Amino acid sequence: MSCAGLNPVPQASAFRRGPDEVMRLARMGCSHPTRLSFLRQFLRRIKAENWQFDRPLWQIDAQGTGCAVYRLTGPVRSYSLVAFAHDLPAEARSDRVIATAWDATFALFDGTPTPEDIDRLAANVPRQEAGRISPRELSLSRANRSVRVFDHVVARLAEGRQPDAAMLLETGYLMRTTAVYGSGKFGAADRAAIAGRPELSAPFQAEMMSVWLTRAFTVDLVEHLAHMRGGDRATRLAPELRRGLGVGNSTGLGMAPFVIRHPVLLNNWMLAREEALARVRSQPCVGRPEYDGFLNALHLAQENARLWHSAHGVQLVKLAELRDSLAQIMDHALHAWDRQSAHPWDDLWHWGQDALQLEGQEALLAAMLEPHGALIDGLGDCMDADEDAFFAIDGAMTIGELRAILTSRYAWALDVDFTARHHSARFWYVSEDKLEPRLGERYHEPGASRELPLDVARQAAGLWAALSDEPDDLPVAHVLLAHPEFRPILRRAQIAARHPFAEIRDNLIAADMLPIDILRCKLAFFGASRFDPRSDRWVRISLFQGAPYPDEMAEAAHDL
Repeated sequence: MSCAGLNPVPQASAFRRGPDEVMRLARMGCSHPTRLSFLRQFLRRIKAENWQFDRPLWQIDAQGTGCAVYRLTGPVRSYSLVAFAHDLPAEARSDRVIATAWDATFALFDGTPTPEDIDRLAANVPRQEAGRISPRELSLSRANRSVRVFDHVVARLAEGRQPDAAMLLETGYLMRTTAVYGSGKFGAADRAAIAGRPELSAPFQAEMMSVWLTRAFTVDLVEHLAHMRGGDRATRLAPELRRGLGVGNSTGLGMAPFVIRHPVLLNNWMLAREEALARVRSQPCVGRPEYDGFLNALHLAQENARLWHSAHGVQLVKLAELRDSLAQIMDHALHAWDRQSAHPWDDLWHWGQDALQLEGQEALLAAMLEPHGALIDGLGDCMDADEDAFFAIDGAMTIGELRAILTSRYAWALDVDFTARHHSARFWYVSEDKLEPRLGERYHEPGASRELPLDVARQAAGLWAALSDEPDDLPVAHVLLAHPEFRPILRRAQIAARHPFAEIRDNLIAADMLPIDILRCKLAFFGASRFDPRSDRWVRISLFQGAPYPDEMAEAAHDL
């Protein structure tokens, strides 16, 4: 793996897992956040560069409505979250994407907003999709209260008492976002306009900033309401309870096609993580700090697994596997692991491959990476992608070269019988009402005529069949002239030839395909925890639980 500014570890390549193992949905659906997650990268930069935080505006009334501004100032630029709090009737509160009102709405502003900017945003941000923002805004978002927990915290603090710790830990947040839009949507700044800024060059850094500042707003809001209700007897949230709160998120199918449509980006995310694992496995020894850091990571993972709840059948099985696996790992690390071998981390990994379920194997990966920041954190610089550089099709490539790519990268798809209903049961489309991706049942619902080209396996098999009678030395341009419908898969194949982790190696329109596996993989790269499916198509998660708040960064540990 090459990336500017990194010191290569040549021997690590021998320890790297291959895409046939890594890029299967069953394993991707067991992904855990690591220190390469985007929110961890964001926090480390904020700490290292000594960004400053303040709250220049707080105009929230006794009913909890009004406007506030949260500002972060870095070495070159500042960014401001403009937050609008609303008095939302209970009957209007909904996490569904079709909702039209929310408890709070937000925009991340590029710089410090003027009063005129705030007036403009006040007229548009609460309306979300019905309004319009400008290129001065980097994201648009909204959130709803977790009403039971939110009201409980306000009532307790107003009485001068702390809320029930178990209730807070079980839920893990006071509000949950139902969307965080960026990258040009609804008038926001296009990704290309900010990608050159060092602080925003890693994926989704503006969105991470928005959610982190939203977290600060949620705590400020409950403390403000408690003070308005209780006056001098009101108290503030205890630091340890405050730290245990994150921001919830409800996420549906709209997130899944992203990783399919951005194969170079997906490759770079997966390759960075796999290179990190390979580097750790290649280490010739286990130092005491690394061993202690590994045990601490396991302890924190066990505590998280204890508090992690779900009512979904698939996730209940995975949680049981996770808790059992973490207990096995801890016992092995304490009593059986030979830390004096030639490659002890590799030995530990191979033990895990033999002893653990997929859920436990991926949890072991995250724990092994945790104490090796100096070795792997620089890989975060490799996780962005210039996808335009790979967009053009090479029409001069020969049929023989293309066949070799399909055999190497798409062998898993070429023998699938897509005339069988099971293998072509679903189709991806865009909903007419919200312009959001959806998944239809091909043989039971209308709309397949408007199918999105996300059926990668079926396209690859179709291209392979179309090449059957063509000579090896014929340029692929001739095939495209006769079959222009194969342009998308030909482009993907040429990308996959240079990016081994670019494709999910499973049929994305099969009857047993679980979209939540795709969602969990992407959300783990974000840094999400407490993955809680509510169906096979949408989930709730938490972000920034346990992380420092903006006003705590000066005292926060450097190894975030």
